Amino acid sequence: MTGPQYQAGAVDLSALKQTAEPAASEGGAFEPVITATEANIENDVLRASAKVPVIVHVGTQRSPDSVSLKAALKDLARGQRAFRVAYVDADATPAVAQMFGVRVLPTVVAIAAGRPVTSFEGNQPAGQLRQWVDALVSNVGSQLQGLGEEAGEQPAHDPRLDAATEALNRNDFDTATKLYDELLADDPKNADIKQARATIGVLRRLATRGNDPVAEADADAGDVDKQLAAADAEVAAGAPKKAFARLLPLVKAHPEAKERLLELFGLFEASDPRVIEARTKLASALF
Repeated sequence: MTGPQYQAGAVDLSALKQTAEPAASEGGAFEPVITATEANIENDVLRASAKVPVIVHVGTQRSPDSVSLKAALKDLARGQRAFRVAYVDADATPAVAQMFGVRVLPTVVAIAAGRPVTSFEGNQPAGQLRQWVDALVSNVGSQLQGLGEEAGEQPAHDPRLDAATEALNRNDFDTATKLYDELLADDPKNADIKQARATIGVLRRLATRGNDPVAEADADAGDVDKQLAAADAEVAAGAPKKAFARLLPLVKAHPEAKERLLELFGLFEASDPRVIEARTKLASALF
């Protein structure tokens, strides 16, 4: 049976990847704390949340709890690049506050990939607030694009990309892995190479399976290994939503299911709506 062919630059499994328009890059230096308004909410909150979680604090100067929470979040955000805090003044910009459906001030809503993933109402003790932020960055931020460097001149074509492609087309996964690792060592923020590298694990596993993993998994729902194999097969067949839905119920009890799910997310753009939906469900499960 002839295997899938690939394109240099990034592994091109048309059934695994779907081109999506990348989020607009932010100009200038990253600001960890901003005030959200109608003018900047789309770019500085929603689009920015494709890269790092954005913690939206909807508050008012009339509330001591809100004032205290605003200061605490600002202190946690200062000097870091793993998340952004966006303050919404409910008195000055009520239309923006209404976008988040708040009932109580203050309310905090975490946004990732343009969607809310978790929230709380009222103030929180400092230690508990820090734990909440740390969990958000660990469980959700790790699934986002992260902040890249300013775009510069396009680098010259690297012949190692062609060599990696040739290795994949002859199922020489070890050589392809070595080449992609070398490329990532030189350019660790290259999203295309990261995606290409991420596909190798799936391709390696699929190359050794001759039966029908999906049928086997459906016939034995309690076998986690079979569910993992079926998820690989479903992604390769162009049905990532089925693969994600298969693994999501397993993530709490089986860490390997969470690891596989995150690996499969890496095959797609962060802005892919299927990944956004599954990532939101995963974040809810983990919280």
